[in-house]
Amino acid sequence: MPEGHLVYFLRDVVEQIDLWAITGHYEGESRGQPPYHPVMMACLLLYSYAKGIFSSRKIMAACQEQIPFRVMVSEDVPDFRTISDFRTIHLAALEGLFVEGLRLCAAAGLVKVGTIALDGTKIKANASRHKAMSYDRMQEEEKRLRREIRELLARAESTDAEEDARHGDRRRDELPEELSRRKDRLKRIRDAKAALEAAAKAKAEAEAAAKQARGPREAGGSRPKGAAELH
Repeated sequence: MPEGHLVYFLRDVVEQIDLWAITGHYEGESRGQPPYHPVMMACLLLYSYAKGIFSSRKIMAACQEQIPFRVMVSEDVPDFRTISDFRTIHLAALEGLFVEGLRLCAAAGLVKVGTIALDGTKIKANASRHKAMSYDRMQEEEKRLRREIRELLARAESTDAEEDARHGDRRRDELPEELSRRKDRLKRIRDAKAALEAAAKAKAEAEAAAKQARGPREAGGSRPKGAAELH
């Protein structure tokens, strides 16, 4: 993937932000395995929401199947419930973190992050009057970004709630239990193939028999054109 891809840029941006509002939550964590790194999780959510992916289940699938997401998570693919819980636990902190990250993106020269426009947020560093004007615009733009981030987070929350109601603890794309093990799956596939081939053969034989039965009737049911009766 090219060095200039948005994923690398966002990762570098998020790494420059103070994440204590999130990392402080895990101080004194006593579980056997540490939580997924906050930088990775925050970058994953920001990139996903900016790309219009709000479902935690779809984010998990993207982490398994899409290169930009694999760059972020490597082999540490978080479960959809982990993604959803991370957003819920750190909702307030994520709002501020995303706004700060987007402002930093804009100040560095980026005008768009996925579907999120950053126009008007870049700080001009020439004359004092331009600085003052930029500061005023920044204040307004921050309010706009904060509203947009709230809408994105709310949409993600409602999407997960809707999918949880429909799918419970399932991912939604799991194979049936009887097809999840390769040994059993291969037997089922071979049996299904044999059944389809048998059905196709039976159909071909039935069509051939029907055609053969029609043949004599069609042959004897008409007189050659122009033939005259002999008396």
